[in-house]
Parts: sequence; structure tokens; C-alpha cells
Amino acid sequence: MSERIWLFDTTLRDGAQTQGVDFSVADKIAIAKRLDALGIDYVEGGWPGANPTDDALFRDPPKLAKARFTAFGMTRRPGRSAANDPGLSALLNSDVGSISLVGKTWDFHVDVALGIPREENLELIRDSVAEVVGRGREVGFDCEHFFDGWKANPDYALACARAAYEAGARWVVLCDTNGGTLPHEVTEIVTAVARHIPGDRLGIHTHDDTGNAVANSLAAVRAGVRQIQGTLNGLGERCGNANLVTLIPTLMLKMGYETGVTEAGLASLTDLSHWFDERLNRTPLSGAPYVGGRAFAHKGGLHVSAIAKDPRSYEHVAPERVGNRRHLVVSDQAGRANILARFAEIGVAIDPKDRNVDRLVDLVKQREFEGYSYDTAAASFELLARRMLGQVPAYFAMDRFTVVDERRFNARGEVVQESEATVLVRVGDKTLHEVSFGNGPVNALDNAMRKALEPIYPGLKPLRLVDFKVRILRSNEGTGAMPRVMIETEDADGTRWSTIGVSTNVIDASFEALGDSFTYALLRAGATAPV
Repeated sequence: MSERIWLFDTTLRDGAQTQGVDFSVADKIAIAKRLDALGIDYVEGGWPGANPTDDALFRDPPKLAKARFTAFGMTRRPGRSAANDPGLSALLNSDVGSISLVGKTWDFHVDVALGIPREENLELIRDSVAEVVGRGREVGFDCEHFFDGWKANPDYALACARAAYEAGARWVVLCDTNGGTLPHEVTEIVTAVARHIPGDRLGIHTHDDTGNAVANSLAAVRAGVRQIQGTLNGLGERCGNANLVTLIPTLMLKMGYETGVTEAGLASLTDLSHWFDERLNRTPLSGAPYVGGRAFAHKGGLHVSAIAKDPRSYEHVAPERVGNRRHLVVSDQAGRANILARFAEIGVAIDPKDRNVDRLVDLVKQREFEGYSYDTAAASFELLARRMLGQVPAYFAMDRFTVVDERRFNARGEVVQESEATVLVRVGDKTLHEVSFGNGPVNALDNAMRKALEPIYPGLKPLRLVDFKVRILRSNEGTGAMPRVMIETEDADGTRWSTIGVSTNVIDASFEALGDSFTYALLRAGATAPV
């Protein structure tokens, strides 16, 4: 049987220190429940008494099925007894079974920040841990700046860790608080500590200031620790904390450790990572290990040829095990293998010897030379391929469009901006003339096209434009540069697709991307074009 690693999530506290992140009580409860469902062992909710949000959360903490909901706080203050310290009282009054205490273990901080004798700091640790244990709670002790403390005075740093362990701490967590320690140092220091404190009582808490938080956590595990602390998607102060989304599959799939996460939980990891970003209104990192949109994307033709024979050639794990999927992208670096693989993926049966395959390879390369980028616009590529094979009905044709932007002052002297779009759209033998306004030229054009098309194709009504990006090509040409527009659309069932347009005119490029988006939606829904 493999060894067990205990997972401790600090997203709701450390993650809240990320610039631009502000959790509500509802956010914390929803995230805690998702972490519990994943199989995380400890979910640290925050610091009772530190702010109104955490006070409200701990007045009625979420009921979790597996995870221990944990309160965070400091050891007692100098001059206060453990029984009469307000901070400890707030922790002990919260309805949780697990408490995480933080204390100083770097002699420099004891001398300068606390300004007390070093022996007294050891008493703070002992008394605080003993008080929590005496109240029947499980307690972990976070050794703040432990690695800096060890480098300055290993005997004192170890004495602090031992004080917590001997007072009854379930976990003694070694913290790389400023993220400056490197993996070889972690290995050396943790190995030395494990000679005095059993590894199954040790934890690791790392920050990513040198880009080594995950590597440092794994080094600590190899050196003996059995608890890892981290956050979802690596959120945290400054450069973030160790990323549990990366650590969990690495521990399970690469190193053979057992965690509280089941195989089914592991397969939900990609969905959880993206759900978390969506909840925070953040764009998921496409290059994130295991769960990113590009984690299993193959662009080079030689790679795709190898993937077709054996996916292990360029995939270190099967994407399905972490809930992701393989993407075979098409670009100017693509060969026949990419094109054939994409045909199979979109359900197009074609003879590999069909001349259309070579024609499409050449066309993709030519169009990407002109500025198109099909590796991020799969819907536009599918339309390009199906049009070459005569598989896209003539749902509509744009005969003409006009967009007018106006900037003026109203009667109160306020600046007013309005956009108006006029379209002539042909559907079958009908020519439709519609006018609409919008909060910008693209929005006005979108509204006008919908006004013309939705009465004929009601399936377009639920469509929602969720992203709009413009990239300037050949930027050395200044205002005459060519823009590339990328539009992401979402249907009522949550399915998203991306389309692309390129033109010397940004409105024309936007229309091309919009037209592809509407056409793809109709094709996907199996709509028929009027005769």
C-alpha cells in the first residue's frame, strides 16, 4: 500500500491575499464545499476576529463531509496567559475541530519584531499549543520563516518546532514564508528536522517567489514530510503559494502517493480549476500544467503523427485522468497528420488520399501567413474545412453593412457616445434591412445582425459573446496596421467556441468573426438553410 500524503488547502486565507481577489462569505462556503468534494483533508477558512467576513464565516461554518474546516490564528501574546488571550479565545470559540497556529521561529523576528527573550517565545508556543490540545482540538503549528530561521540559527529554529511537537501539535509545518528557499536547501533542512520530529508529524508550506513552490513541496515530501499546504491555482500573496492543482496529480500519478482524492476526484480537477477562475472572474491560465487548455495541445505535424501511433510519445499522462482533453491544433506548422486528426475529431470522414487534404494544408498555411491563427479558433477552422468539402449550408449572406459612430455633448454638457449599424442581409430569396444601436460599433453590428437573423433562426437567441480580442498585426505600419479579431461565443448549454476575422478594417474583421460564430452555431444545431 502506498504512503499517505495529507492535503491542507489555504486558498480561503492565503488566496485572499492575492491582489484583486476578495472572497465573500458565499464564495468561501462554495469553495470549501468544492474542496471537500475533491477530497482535501483540511480546508483553512480564515482568521476569526481578523475581519467581518471571517467573523461571519466562523459564526456558522460550512458543514463538510470529509475535510476538517480549520481556523487560523496566532500564538498567545506576550504578557497574556493562553487562557485569557483574545486571539486564542476567538479560535477556541469557533465551532471547528481543527486550529492552525502561527508563531515565530526565526531568532531575528523574536529579537526585533516581538522584542522578547528567545526562551519566552518558546513558552508562547508551548502554552498556546497545549491550550488548544487541552480543549480537545487538533492543532497544527506553522513555523513562520522556518527556513530563514534555520539558516540563521538552526538550533533555535529546531527548538521552536520541537516546542510545538512536544506540546502536542498534530502537525509541525515548516514555512518558506518569503519563498526564497531552493529545492536542494529544502531537502537538506527537512532531512535534518526529520531526525528530531517524525515525518508523519511534519508539513510543508511554500511560496512561489523563485518559481519553486511546487518543487520545494515535492522535495520536502521526498525528505519525509507527510502534509502539504497549498492553494487552488497557486493563488497567494506576491507570486502565490504552492499550487495544489499541480501537486495533487504529480503526487498521485508520478510519485505513487495516496491522498484523500480518488480517481474520480482527480478526473474533476480541470473542471474545479476552471470553475474557481470563473468564480473569481479570472481567465484560466492556458499553459497551466495538467489542467490548462494547452496542456495537451499538439501543433507540430511530427508530434501529431507520433500521437496518432502512441499518445505517450508527447503526453506524460492521459489527459482524461485529470479531466482534460487532447487538442490537435491546426496552424502553419501543421502537416497532413494534423488535418486528418482534426477531421476525425470533428466527425468528418475523408480518404487520406483525397486531394482536399493537401489543398487544406496549403490554404491554412497561406491564411496564417495573412494573419489568421486557427490554433486558437477551432470553430473557424472547422467551417473552413467543411466549406472546402461543400458541407456548410448558405444560411445567410451579408450584402452590405454600415456602421456610424457618434460622439457629442448632450444638453447637460455630458459626453455621449453612440454606435449605429445598418445591415442588408440576404437569407434565401429575402433581403432584410435592419438598423440597431449598441455600446460600440461591434455591439451595434451584432445587434443588427441578430435583429435580421433571429426571426428566421430562433436558435441564435441564446448566444452570448463572452470575449472579444483585437491583436494588431504588422504594428510597424501604425494606424494602417492590420487587426485580427477573435470572438468567443457561448451557447445556452455552456458550450464555447472561438472564431476569427482578419482585415485592414477592424469592423470588417469583427463582422467576419461574428458571421463565423453565427454560422457555426447554426451548423452545430443542425439548422437547415431556406431554399
